[in-house]
Amino acid sequence: MEFRKAKTGDAEKIHALVNEYAKKGLMLPRALSQIYENIRDFTVAEDQGRFVGVGALHVFWEDLAEVRTMAVDPAYQRKGVGREIVQRLLEDGAELGIKKAFTLTYQPEFFASCGFLPEDKNNMPQKVWTDCINCPKFTCCDEICMARMIG
Repeated sequence: MEFRKAKTGDAEKIHALVNEYAKKGLMLPRALSQIYENIRDFTVAEDQGRFVGVGALHVFWEDLAEVRTMAVDPAYQRKGVGREIVQRLLEDGAELGIKKAFTLTYQPEFFASCGFLPEDKNNMPQKVWTDCINCPKFTCCDEICMARMIG
């Protein structure tokens, strides 16, 4: 299994995997343009050249970042791929000086297994919600906010 920073050539694979889960209501959709614009945020997993997982760390402030766009191919779930991606994202955050990571998720059990705890969304700075304006669930958000300290 290889874990690495994403390249522009990964964008369409990221888009396809993420939006398969979005169709099932398990995560929010991402536009291909958003993926390209934020390609440096992404870490991907490959198994013998097969694209099997993705996650992103998006910096919001001096000491705050979001773990987002986490998706693992169903054939590779429960094999540590997602957990390893999260670990690498948190290590990247620590290197940048990030003190706290949060996530907005429909999969709280997974993030709890990575050390995240429930967090009141209202404790997050308003800047966090800038992406929410374009979300189809903006007025009825049902994602769960979780956070953990890093570094």
